[in-house]
Amino acid sequence: MPSLGDLASEAYIYVYPLVENLRQVRRYVDEGVGSNPAAPFNAFSHAGKLAGPEDTFVTINNDTVYSMAQLDLSGGPVRLEVPDTGERYYVLQFVDAWTNNIAYVGTRATGNRAGRFVIVPPDWRSDLPDGHTPIQASTAIVSIVGRIACTGPEDIPAVTALQGAFVLDALETEASESSGFPAAAVVSDELLFWEQARAWSLAFPAPVQDAPYAERYAPLGLTDAESPYPDAAADLRDALTTGASQGEAKIEELSHHGSSPVINGWTVGMHAFDYNLYALDLGTRNEDGWKILDPAHRIVERALACRLGLWGNHGYEAVYAQAFTDIDGNPLEGANTYSMTFPEPPPVGAFWSITLYDIPRYYLVDNPIDRYSIGDRTAGIRYADDGSLTITIGHDEPSEAVARANWLPAPADRFRLVFRLYVPGDPILDGSYQFPPILAANVQGRTGLGDAG
Repeated sequence: MPSLGDLASEAYIYVYPLVENLRQVRRYVDEGVGSNPAAPFNAFSHAGKLAGPEDTFVTINNDTVYSMAQLDLSGGPVRLEVPDTGERYYVLQFVDAWTNNIAYVGTRATGNRAGRFVIVPPDWRSDLPDGHTPIQASTAIVSIVGRIACTGPEDIPAVTALQGAFVLDALETEASESSGFPAAAVVSDELLFWEQARAWSLAFPAPVQDAPYAERYAPLGLTDAESPYPDAAADLRDALTTGASQGEAKIEELSHHGSSPVINGWTVGMHAFDYNLYALDLGTRNEDGWKILDPAHRIVERALACRLGLWGNHGYEAVYAQAFTDIDGNPLEGANTYSMTFPEPPPVGAFWSITLYDIPRYYLVDNPIDRYSIGDRTAGIRYADDGSLTITIGHDEPSEAVARANWLPAPADRFRLVFRLYVPGDPILDGSYQFPPILAANVQGRTGLGDAG
């Protein structure tokens, strides 16, 4: 039997996604985040622009305009109407309290034509009105993470018009009052994480298949109906404090040294969001190839996905690759200048981009030209005569015209890159696509191609 401290370290990794996720849900409801104003449960919060440094959310994208909605289904089902979006890519991703991606509506999953859907709470079994497609929720709280492709500021009016046509309302005219977040006991700051984990895991239980985890961590008080933490015994308090510190350190360590494949220096998170095994509904792929079947690996990957890219999509919707180093393993930092060359466009059905984030917050970084990502839709980028594209990354503005046109500004210190590929093609999904290596200025003559690891 592990010590209480070791058990708490394990438990921290298990409940971390639930706590961090619901903290962000509450933030969106109570305060809003950056360009997304606060909105009550069961209502959309529409951003009016692409995200920037003021949008303090981990690994937020700069490719799409966000339309967010936090659903509380404890009062009954919620109806969703989506408009015809023409040729424009969009996705509405449905995420439960434990960060499981449970459903998708949008270009890849359901097409771009108008549609009507009903998100139903767990254990709800009544009939739906004709013409509505059900989406089965796995917890009473669900996030809709909406992304609408946007080419830049001049495209915002068209995006805004589409946002206004997304509708959420109660399915039943006499819906019950929603419960919201359960009341948590007043505890010290060092035990707040654990109290939230206890209260929220009871209100929004994990799938029944995960019951052995709850049983394993019961000695820590996580299954207690009444909080043990206001008057916690010294040994429990010490174990929880130590366990939280160790669990957090473990997540940080693994976030830089995960198990995803590395291709030309890029850690490709093809299956980083495959930890949902039990609640796969509309628009998902309920196949073993898109599931992490090893229990221990699944729980760790869920925590890492939450830390590195909360509310990220399954790989078949979007693939995310990240880089902390150049091709030689040296940390990326603004004091250096880097380049990467695309011999031909990446094989995607929608679009691709590379976005730069600071470390350790993973926020967008303010820069003099207000460019936070670069990709196939970036205005003014310049291709070579052979059709290739070379991107320059660094703190100092390049003097040469093409490099300046294709410049992604970096901070003076260390940073992280994320390569997004929306609706990835088969070469990306089967692992044969060669990601372009990141070359420091003193090794720009190398290609790095074929060094997949």
